[in-house]
Amino acid sequence: MEVLKVSAQSSPKSVAGALAAVLREKGSAEVQAVGAGAVNQAIKAIAIARGFVAPNGIDLVSIPAFAEISIDGEERTAIRFIVEPR
Repeated sequence: MEVLKVSAQSSPKSVAGALAAVLREKGSAEVQAVGAGAVNQAIKAIAIARGFVAPNGIDLVSIPAFAEISIDGEERTAIRFIVEPR
């Protein structure tokens, strides 16, 4: 599954475009964010992507989950959103 990493500085519209492209190509995607700002941008991107793919008859759902990841040798908790059609 394709993993899109989102930061607090990510543009929601750009992430949404990438997410919509991955969804059309592979059928599902995973959006990963660490920190409150990144989670905020990720949620905005998912909402925008839903609007991008809706005209194609695709209704998106998002499943949130926690994930332990390593950043610079340090363990961090990330939020992962599995995005797939309903």
